[in-house]
Amino acid sequence: MNDNTLSTTKELTLVGLLTALVAVATMMITVPVPATEGFIHVGDAVIFFAAVFFGRKKGALAAGIGSGLADLLLGYTVWILPTLIVKSIMGYIVGSFAEKSDHRPLSLMTVIGLVLGVLWMVGGYLVAGSIIKGSFAVGLTGVPWDMVQGFGGIALYIPVAVAMGKTRFFQQGKMV
Repeated sequence: MNDNTLSTTKELTLVGLLTALVAVATMMITVPVPATEGFIHVGDAVIFFAAVFFGRKKGALAAGIGSGLADLLLGYTVWILPTLIVKSIMGYIVGSFAEKSDHRPLSLMTVIGLVLGVLWMVGGYLVAGSIIKGSFAVGLTGVPWDMVQGFGGIALYIPVAVAMGKTRFFQQGKMV
């Protein structure tokens, strides 16, 4: 087995694990939002962790596939495609900004990426909700809940990021 195969296998395994973490975190604690027929969850915190610490590509894959899988398993099938698109791009945005700061978990660039990622998610779900529900007004009802979820995800990400950023694994640049 050559190094490229091992690297590819390690990267595929890592993306699979991050995807599973996103799906489980999304499904584990859900707060139903009757107005939107959706729910608030803590999966965004895991998406932020994946994107910041492992980069835009792995973050995008874990975010989109993991969140879409959670929608499938929870019965929100109409949301799978919008979630795949919105969350993948959110992970890519966050990871892109984190890469500009060498994956420092709370640098200014990373924080800007986190905020822009949340704003993208809110806007993406506004458009998707308006299309799915057939009404912009109904789509707007989800905005405050998506803001709570997104910025709540940042709040949950921060202590995890601080703790993980202090570990030898992440300090020595041994990330896959």
